[in-house]
Amino acid sequence: MGDWMWWLIPVVLVGGGKIGESVRSALRTRHKRKLELLKQAERQQLALDAAKRPPEPVCGCTHHLAKHDKQGKCHEVVEAPTAWDAERKPLHYEPRPCNCQQYIGPEPLGIVYAPEITDLR
Repeated sequence: MGDWMWWLIPVVLVGGGKIGESVRSALRTRHKRKLELLKQAERQQLALDAAKRPPEPVCGCTHHLAKHDKQGKCHEVVEAPTAWDAERKPLHYEPRPCNCQQYIGPEPLGIVYAPEITDLR
């Protein structure tokens, strides 16, 4: 082997390490971008699914329409604070009826059945 071959070995070893690190760095960056794209697609799908759902009939007291009677009075039991500490934080709770007076949420629409038209003459 000639003298120039001995210089080739350290150049390949040092240069090969830098090339390998560059490739690993590029693959790491590509992987991170791919994960970001997957997360974005998942968020977009969740938003689309939420947009397709009709609004939930929930009152301002956070109870469902099913918990209210025809006059709008709520029949759910809630935990109400009965004792507070020096910083006015509740210490003790008791079950009490919800004091909501009227249902104020969205009114559900009725289901309408319309048969398809088959004879188009």
